[in-house]
Amino acid sequence: MKLDVIQFNESFPPLMDGVANVTRNYAHWIKKKYGRSYVVTPEYPAFVDDEIFPVIRYPSIPLAGRKPYRLGVGQHNPKLWKKLSTLHVDIVHAQSPFSSGNIALQYARQQSVPLVATFHSKFYDDFKEATRSDAISWLMTHLVVDFFNYADAVWAVNESTRETLLSYGYKGQVDVVPNGADFTVPTNLETLVGSINDKYDLSEDGLVFLFVGQMIKQKNIPMIIDSLGLLQKAGCNFTMLFVGEGKSRDEFQMQVRQLGLDKNILFLGKILDRDVLKSIFARADLFIFPSIYDNAPVVTREAAAVGTPSLIVKGSNAAEGIVHGENGYLCENSAASVSQSILKIVADRKSLKNAGILAQKTIFRSWESIVDEIVVPKYLDIIEKYNRR
Repeated sequence: MKLDVIQFNESFPPLMDGVANVTRNYAHWIKKKYGRSYVVTPEYPAFVDDEIFPVIRYPSIPLAGRKPYRLGVGQHNPKLWKKLSTLHVDIVHAQSPFSSGNIALQYARQQSVPLVATFHSKFYDDFKEATRSDAISWLMTHLVVDFFNYADAVWAVNESTRETLLSYGYKGQVDVVPNGADFTVPTNLETLVGSINDKYDLSEDGLVFLFVGQMIKQKNIPMIIDSLGLLQKAGCNFTMLFVGEGKSRDEFQMQVRQLGLDKNILFLGKILDRDVLKSIFARADLFIFPSIYDNAPVVTREAAAVGTPSLIVKGSNAAEGIVHGENGYLCENSAASVSQSILKIVADRKSLKNAGILAQKTIFRSWESIVDEIVVPKYLDIIEKYNRR
C-alpha cells in the first residue's frame, strides 16, 4: 500500500505543543510505513529540521502576545507554491484552520485531492483571552467553523472535542480520531530515572509532581501553584517540576516566590530531548493537569505510557477516559480541591502506583497503532469516496 500525505500546521519543532506532536507523529509513521510524507509549517529563526520526512517552511513573523509562536505569512509566497507544485500527494491534512489551513485548502483544491481538517482546540477561549470581547470572539469562531465547512472530512481528537465543535455551530459529520504517544518504555528506565534524580537533586523516594505544557494561564497553572501553597501549609513535602515555555512563565515564577515555594518548584523550560522528557515523566509520582482548556492532551498519554497517573478536573474534555481512583484521579476546578485531592492520593502510595499501571494499560496507545489502525484506513476511505464523487 502506497500513500502520499501532506500536512499543514502552525506549530512544529522546536515548538512542541500537542498539535505539533500529532503532526510530527502522523508524518513520521506514514513516511516510515506507507509512502511519502511532508509537513508545511511557518519558519522558525535559526532552527534546522532533522526529520525522516521533508519539512517545508514558509515565511513567518512573531505572534504578538504568544511567544514563542510564529504567525505564518506564506499564503501568497511564490517560493512556497513553486515547491508545492512539484509534489505528488493523495490527500491533504490541515491540523490548523489558520494560515497553514488556508494554504492547505487552496492546495487541495489546486491538486484535486481531498482535504481532511482536525479540530484540536477551544478556539473561542483563545479568542476571548486575546480580545476580551464576546462579540469579536464569536465572530472569529464562526470564521473557524466556515473553514471546517470547506473540508471533505472533519476529525476531532475525542468525543468531548467533537461536542465542542458542534456547539460552535458546525453541522457536518465529525469523526473521532484519538491521540497517541510516542513514548516507549526503555530497558534502562531505572538508570534514566536515577539520572533525573541526580540532575535535579531529587531524593529517591521523595514526592515529585509534574506539569508539561505551555506556560500560559489557560492551562490553569496559577491554580496549580496556589494548590501547592496549600500543600506546603498542610505539611506536605514535595518537588514540583514545570516543563515548557510560554508568555506567562515570568508571572508564574513571581507567584512562586510570593508564596515562598522557591525551594519546592523548579521551572525546567523547554525540553526537546525525548529520552530526557520521558525520564522526567517516569520519575514523577503524579502528573497534575487541571486544564479545562485542553481537549485530548497528548501529555496525559505520555505520562500514562511510563506509568504515571494524572490528576484532571472532573467534567473537562481532558478527563475523558479517566476513572477516578483506578487509572487516574479527578478533582474540582479549584486550588482547594487540587490540594485536598493530592493529599488523599499521596497518603496511599501503593494505590497511586497501581493507578499508574492501569493508566499504562488503558490510556496509553502508541502513535504507530493509531496511524495503522485508524488514520490510514480513514485516509483511504476518504480518498475512495472523493474519487467516486
